[in-house]
Amino acid sequence: MSKIVICISGFAGSGKSTLGRRLAEALGLRYVSGGDGLKMLAVERGYRPGGAEWWETDEGFKFLEERLRNPDFDKEVDRKLLELAEGGGVVIDSWVLPWLYKNGFNIWLKARPEVRARRLSKRSKVSFDEALEMLKKRDRESAELYKKLYGVDLGKDFEPFHLVLDTSDLDEEAVFNIALTAVREYFKL
Repeated sequence: MSKIVICISGFAGSGKSTLGRRLAEALGLRYVSGGDGLKMLAVERGYRPGGAEWWETDEGFKFLEERLRNPDFDKEVDRKLLELAEGGGVVIDSWVLPWLYKNGFNIWLKARPEVRARRLSKRSKVSFDEALEMLKKRDRESAELYKKLYGVDLGKDFEPFHLVLDTSDLDEEAVFNIALTAVREYFKL
């Protein structure tokens, strides 16, 4: 298990964190979220992030605006994630790591915008319309950022992925079972 590295990517609300935690637990691996790395940088800059819904708060959006002006935020987080991947035995939820680290099993999760907005609305306790607008903005800004930083086309370039899974019409258990089966086949577990 120490050689296993699983990278999960996808836009917000696609199910990355949920799947990442479940796979890590089932396989006895460490789970690391790129979003948590960004939250650590936010704390260093005086922000007080808390919970998955923090990204959709006024403070979360303020930090994301600052992040867009300073690409070193993401590069620092990505350096740390790469170090963790090199150590193995980990499931990493990251927007961009599958393009940067070539030795893992890479999963892209996608879901229709309205499904992602419903999930975000429930998680962050905002209206569906607010959630949809937040997602559009985050998707656009993140895609622009990673295109600028690494030349990556989020949501368009699926070359580094071993599994691309649409979670729109699947429940959490089905997504987990499909991904776990693919991971076990890939690593011959």
